[in-house]
Amino acid sequence: MDQVPNGKMSRSEAGRKGGKTTKNRYGEEHFGRIGRLGGKKGGETTKERYGTEFYQKIGRIGGSK
Repeated sequence: MDQVPNGKMSRSEAGRKGGKTTKNRYGEEHFGRIGRLGGKKGGETTKERYGTEFYQKIGRIGGSK
């Protein structure tokens, strides 16, 4: 994994762990549901910057790993 020498977790490892925890807690369908929201609730800055396709893309890949 991406552990740094002092035993702390790297950002990528922390993100991976959080994603796996979310997947285990809510299921793969959760990522699809949040992807379909596409910035409708909050995230207006992200929506303006990347567009709704960004949310659809992360929703599709979110539960597949």
